Amino acid sequence: MLNADLHCHSSVSDGTLTPEEVAERAHRNGVQLWALTDHDEIGGQARARAAAASQGMGYLTGTEISVTFIQHTVHIVGLGFDAEDPAMVEGLAHTRGGRERRARDMAAGLERVGIQGAFEGALKFVGNPDLISRTHFARYLVEAGHCADTHEVFRRFLTDGKPGYVEHRWASLADAVRWITGAGGIAVIAHPGRYDFTPNEEFALFTEFKALGGQGVEVVTGSHTPAEYLKYADMAQEFDLLASRGSDFHDPAESHTDLGTLPDLPRQLKPVWEALEHRVHQP
Repeated sequence: MLNADLHCHSSVSDGTLTPEEVAERAHRNGVQLWALTDHDEIGGQARARAAAASQGMGYLTGTEISVTFIQHTVHIVGLGFDAEDPAMVEGLAHTRGGRERRARDMAAGLERVGIQGAFEGALKFVGNPDLISRTHFARYLVEAGHCADTHEVFRRFLTDGKPGYVEHRWASLADAVRWITGAGGIAVIAHPGRYDFTPNEEFALFTEFKALGGQGVEVVTGSHTPAEYLKYADMAQEFDLLASRGSDFHDPAESHTDLGTLPDLPRQLKPVWEALEHRVHQP
């Protein structure tokens, strides 16, 4: 099967490598079709497309949009859209707008438990200040010696109920799907196994997503277990969704899975890239 990696991040959002470095790593690991999916941002798309061409890879435009659904943050990946579509550009800019206020509130929460200077510390790790996130705070807390690694930071400080967690109201599910499909792309539920949903809530997510015009789901992704590959393969068939595959790579040291190293999609599924052949930028 085609080695497609359609979910990863660069320093344009919360990854640590430039789009060019991510492209080089993807190619080195055998990726044939690539998409850079920075959080709520498409500012790296032109660089990524050029880098893919220089490495001889096919390229699909991509982004990962933060959505609030039933008081949970859910991520929707967009693939194969027009990166200059005005509604997409404006919508993502609005979604990014509340991140600085949220970051300052996170820093205040950390200060209350004795961690000083977290906002300024996190900024050192931010390539794009509009996209300051929990990941940047986690890297600072590791550097400052408060935790051994970023996974410990999230567990102790940055998840719901912990001192540095601040909820943010993101785009709606309808917004995200509308922006992506309106720009000619396909909307995909990212890593559904990561969300702390009850079975009924998960069913509601898939049902509403499908009704809004969403067409895909990540089945094989860096945070899924082999059992979840099978679970979401079944759900892709139940909801007649296209299947996607992506590492969710952020950094060589932090990420669970490297670019291009995932197993193939289950054979019974229709890959999302087969529906996007006309949108692939060829080298």
